[in-house]
Amino acid sequence: MEEQNNKLIVILGPTSSGKTRLAVKLAREFDGEIISADSRQVYRGMDVGTGKDLAEYGEVKHHLIDVVEPTDLFSLAQYKKLAEAAIDDVIKRGKIPFLVGGSGLYLQAVVDNYDMAEVGVDDGLRQELEHSDILDLYDKLKAANPAFAAKVNESDRKNKRRLIRYIELNSSASKSEGPTVKPPKYDCLVLGLNPGKEIIDKKIRQRLLDRLENEDLVAEVDRLHTQGVSWQRLHGFGLEYRFISEYLQEKCDHETMFDRLNIAIRQFAKKQMTWFNRWGKQGRKIFWLEKAENEEEAVGFIRRFLA
Repeated sequence: MEEQNNKLIVILGPTSSGKTRLAVKLAREFDGEIISADSRQVYRGMDVGTGKDLAEYGEVKHHLIDVVEPTDLFSLAQYKKLAEAAIDDVIKRGKIPFLVGGSGLYLQAVVDNYDMAEVGVDDGLRQELEHSDILDLYDKLKAANPAFAAKVNESDRKNKRRLIRYIELNSSASKSEGPTVKPPKYDCLVLGLNPGKEIIDKKIRQRLLDRLENEDLVAEVDRLHTQGVSWQRLHGFGLEYRFISEYLQEKCDHETMFDRLNIAIRQFAKKQMTWFNRWGKQGRKIFWLEKAENEEEAVGFIRRFLA
């Protein structure tokens, strides 16, 4: 890909920071398309709980939303392959790609160009690990590559197949500084949204109330289970799907579910910011926007980047 034609704009931030709203405005301004970097929005039928907000996109084309069934396994390597294909297609058609989301591992795999596909399937290792429980598998991953293990999100830490694949990827060679990376494929401008903890906490609570009262989040989780998604699988998706599954199984009442879920989402937002700050310390320049609701600052960054 030509050096002058490989520009990628990244918009990241914690949950409820306003990424989608800003990205849609910017995509309209610069004739762009959005590539989602959300580890749960790839699943069909998981709409309310993952905050797809599809109506918000309007005429702006989006990619990597609703690509697999929630009963299917979906790996980081699969995501990176599909994301790069979408980005390359957008660039080929003369438009600007916007990689947008809060899943740090997905974002970093594309931006830093992780070499996830170089390690093939190790049937012997998989058979050896098959009977290990989740905690044991995560301990094995930490032993193989502490830096990589620290970056694995909550959902993947409870996903046996993904943990086995991550161990497989990290057991073939020493990667104490993180996964193998190739030369960057894209020239990236990374913009970050962080309205601050107080604002984020208020937005998280209000959005959760709206989803439970107006968008019927409980009905979505119940429907997914009725359609064949196991309680264990729903639990593994974390946050809304975990706590509402427990509520539907009568393991807690509605008030307890809401309080625990509200706290868990706030903790998740804090972990996202920890990831982004660590990425910055690793050398990735992130331009943090002061006002998420006003795209003027972002437009300025992008115009200078594309010039």
